[in-house]
Amino acid sequence: MDLRDYLRIFRRNWILIISLALTGLLVGGGLSMLMKPTYTSSTQLFVAIQSSGTVTELQQGNTFSQARVQSYVKTVSAPVVLNPVIESLGLTETAATLANRIEATSDPNTVLITITASDESPARASAIAQAVGASLVRAVDDLERPKIDGTSPVRLSIISPAVAPEQPSAPNTKLNLAIGLLIGLGLGLASALVRTRFDTLVRGESDLRQVTDAPILGRISFDPDAAKTPLLTQTSTQSPRAEAFRQLRTNLQFAHVIGDRKSVLVTSSIPGEGKSTTATNLALAIAQSGQSVCLVDADLRRPMVDSYLGLERRVGLTTALIGAADLDDILQPWGDGLFVLTSGAIPPNPSELLGSGEMKSVLERLESVFDVVVLDAPPLLPVTDAAVLSQLVAGVVVVVGSQKTSRPEIEKSLNALELVDAKLFGVVMNRLPTKGADAYSYSYYSYGSTAEGADAGSSREAPGTWNGVPQEPERLATTFPADVSAQVSTRAGTRQSR
Repeated sequence: MDLRDYLRIFRRNWILIISLALTGLLVGGGLSMLMKPTYTSSTQLFVAIQSSGTVTELQQGNTFSQARVQSYVKTVSAPVVLNPVIESLGLTETAATLANRIEATSDPNTVLITITASDESPARASAIAQAVGASLVRAVDDLERPKIDGTSPVRLSIISPAVAPEQPSAPNTKLNLAIGLLIGLGLGLASALVRTRFDTLVRGESDLRQVTDAPILGRISFDPDAAKTPLLTQTSTQSPRAEAFRQLRTNLQFAHVIGDRKSVLVTSSIPGEGKSTTATNLALAIAQSGQSVCLVDADLRRPMVDSYLGLERRVGLTTALIGAADLDDILQPWGDGLFVLTSGAIPPNPSELLGSGEMKSVLERLESVFDVVVLDAPPLLPVTDAAVLSQLVAGVVVVVGSQKTSRPEIEKSLNALELVDAKLFGVVMNRLPTKGADAYSYSYYSYGSTAEGADAGSSREAPGTWNGVPQEPERLATTFPADVSAQVSTRAGTRQSR
């Protein structure tokens, strides 16, 4: 992982990280408020040798004092020192308990001893520190006094009396807040890394690249209005969504969709990724470029094309596959250059019908008439329909819904296509977020746009209309023109003459 990956993790999980950091900050502040204030007072003692003599003797005495200092520091917590303190101050605790609130230290290469006492009362803290210092002086004098001479060679003196502190030494609110913030921030970063490690959802192009290197033919950002107005004809021609499908149309041309084989299959890994709207809008975008297009609803389990376009579904692909009607009789025109072959009645054996010789004949006939044939197929993972049908078309486009599918699911879908030797044109990233780490925007598209152009393309058309001309979705199939091939050829000749 490089720096960009870590930045992406932070941007994806910044709410979690900030929340845990603030939680740590609040916990640190809460503990500081709940803790009772503790006061600390100190006294300092000097250790000296009670003898005089030459310089050499003085140096030896100083070395002796430094060696004895460490022993005196250990003696501070002994009952011989603390019991007199308890009696003199009238404390109710034992020597062992009092020792937990007493600390004695000495600086290296010095004969100074610092005694520190802690208590909830500043006056009592200073009294305990002063009493412990005085008790240590007496204890050392008793311990070091020879039984014969009666004079101790060592003398301890208090050089810094204990003073009642004005401010508590604990809790240290600033330190607790800083520690709480650092711990919360650390937990947030760790949680973000763990969450990223086990999160397999595809949220953007970086996640998709961990699974496949297939070309990304289109990137379609999430539009909250797409559920109500899914078609290109229902949105402004200058909208980002319309531009995204025009870009998809262009990229498909570079993928050699238009050649000897003119059919392209649009599918996805699981339901809900937007394959049907992608297939429908792709067909509309190609038709808007002046080519003749046939949109085939090959999803014989949950067909959606007819509901998007407002067309009749009772007769369609299944009607042609069982030989109950001819294609010329059941193709439904939808605007200039677009014909739609709806699913027809839902059969009990969709996979067998889609993989049959009749389906191959239908596709060959459509490819001989239209410039492009777009098929909307079921998802790859729940059923085998799309894998079977992929062998009959020029290539496949897989729609990947952001935050809808996982990396393992995409990998299984692509492996399913590879097993049947299907040609993968590429993938379409759908429902990409417009904000955040995986945001995809079209801010560049505002270049060269004018207010007049924006107003001109701002009108939205309802389903079943094309360029303001209402279609007739409820007409029966028998009322459509009988010779669709002638209509398409006439349009093609008109374009060539222009």
